[in-house]
This record gives sequence, C-alpha cells and structure tokens, in this order.
Amino acid sequence: MRADRLLSLLLLLQQAKSRQLTAEELARRLQVSARTIYRDLDALSSAGVPVYAHRGPNGGIALLEGWQTSLTGLTQPEVQALSAIAAPGALADIGLSAALQSGLIKLSAALPVVQRSAAEHARQRLHVDSSGWFQGREVVPYLEVLREGVWQDRKVWLAYRDFDGVASERVVDPYGLVIKADRWYLVAGTERGPSVFRGARVEGARLLDEGFARPEGFDLAGCWKAWCQRFAERRASYVTTLRVTEEGEAALRRIRPSGEHERWGQGRCGRDGARTVTVDFERESIAVSQIVGLGRGVEVVEPAALRARLEAIVADLRAVYGARDAAPPRTRRGRRKAVM
Repeated sequence: MRADRLLSLLLLLQQAKSRQLTAEELARRLQVSARTIYRDLDALSSAGVPVYAHRGPNGGIALLEGWQTSLTGLTQPEVQALSAIAAPGALADIGLSAALQSGLIKLSAALPVVQRSAAEHARQRLHVDSSGWFQGREVVPYLEVLREGVWQDRKVWLAYRDFDGVASERVVDPYGLVIKADRWYLVAGTERGPSVFRGARVEGARLLDEGFARPEGFDLAGCWKAWCQRFAERRASYVTTLRVTEEGEAALRRIRPSGEHERWGQGRCGRDGARTVTVDFERESIAVSQIVGLGRGVEVVEPAALRARLEAIVADLRAVYGARDAAPPRTRRGRRKAVM
C-alpha cells in the first residue's frame, strides 16, 4: 500500500538524520523504482513534511535538520510480530531477557490504544519456545567474557579445544556471537581471517585491555552464512554402504537429515526386498553410535573396518548380556526344582 510505503520512506529519512540518501538507495530499500520515490517525495512535501532533494554528485534527499515525526509507522502485522516475541533462552544467556521485556513494555505504552489491543491479541495467540526436547542447553562458562569482548570491541585470550580434542591458546578479535539450535558460537578475527569457535569448547577466556578495529563493511549475518556454506563443503566425510530392510530404513530416516532420504530411494533392491544405500556419517564414531541403535534392520556392507568394529562391540555385549546356563528356579523354601 502507498500509505505504508510513505511512512517507511519518512522513517528511513528520519533515521538517516542529517545524512542525505540517494533516490536509488531509497528505491532499493523499498523495492520500487527511483521514479516512484520522487513521486512519493512530492506527496510528503504536499502533506507538509519538510523534505529536500539536492542535485549533483554529492546530492541526495534529507529532512530539514531537527524535524521529527511522532508516528511509529508500525502496521498491524508488525505490531503482532513484535508483541509475540517471547524472551528466548539466548537473551537470558547474555543477560538481555529483562531488557527485552522492559523494551516491549515501553513499545506497548508508546502505541496507540487500538494497536495496544492488537499487541495483547498477538501475545495470547503465539508463543515462541526456543528450547529443545529432552536436551539441555550447552553450558558456555565464559559466555559473559565473550559478550563483553564483542560489546566493547576488545581482544580476548582464548583457551580452546577443537572437535578432535586438540587444545590451543590464542588471542582473537571477537566480532560477534551467533546462536544456532541452542548452541553458541563466537565469530572472531584471527591471523588467518574470520574464524568460528563453538562456545562450549572454550575452556578459558580473558578480556584484554587492548581494543581492535572491526573490518570496514563487516556483516555478521553474511559472514556466518558464508562460513556455514564452506563448512558444509569441507566437512569430514565417512561414506558407508548399508543393507537396510524396510523397517531398518524407516529407523534410519528418523535419525538422519531429510536431505539424504531421496537418494536412498535410488538404491538397488535385493530379492529379499532389502535395499543397499550409501550414508555419509562424517566420522566413524558417529556411524558407530547411530548404527548400534538401529538393530538388525541395518547391516554394514562397507567399509570393512566399521563392520569389524561393530562385530567387536557385539561380542563385548554378548559377553555381558548373552545367554547363560539357566539356573533351575527356586521353590518357596529355597530348594531348586528339578528341570525335566
């Protein structure tokens, strides 16, 4: 709607304060053409908004210095979205849950009466619970130190242990914190460029007095997305060939990512109906832990080393839980009955 776009345009100019924005930049932000921006500026000017356009290479569009609107510019869906925010565990971890609640209270008080009703309506109809089932949040004992380093742009000394258990110490520039599936990660600058450290693997952290300059144009969300793409491409690979029955495949589907399932349908079937499929477990330890719980419906064909390791585990389990000579049951007086 044009009215909503006019409000968005007005608030963008107000947010820029005395800085001038080009019509092309405004058009990109509002996803319209530059011609549409100029028409909207004429409409704002006709409504009494002191907006000025300056031509030339250093020109742009700006509001009269010191002028400000009291409108919030929030639409009803925006009010509903903001009001339905719960205080997720992530904010509690870094001490901002109370700030979120107080901020929402202030936002509600600043809204018109009609929109306050819409906010309460949304709160009673949508609740966000970020916690997982049957799994506690990872403990990140040095999260407060990492947060202070990020907030204050100060270097942090880290003692870190990676996935393979290798310990190391280093000084990093903490750019930002990311939480993904209840797990905290630190995005930090190192001698080799931006790196990612899992919060739960930080075994020591100390805030240093020395500050650092964030790279010009650094974008945390963009950096994280690029890192995730590289991680997916370079992740460890441990490809296995499995022979699965219908029940075994169903069990395998429950524990493996859905993106793998379509590929399994292309596996060849034997005369007994069992299917041969390939699965990348990334590491042998992951393959062992997942396959052991799948029972007789899943059999490892390759690699031979994995099959041998599972056979050794089966032998150990049989030694503990295997059949033993059954002792004759006792009578009430403690005598053993004869076994016929």
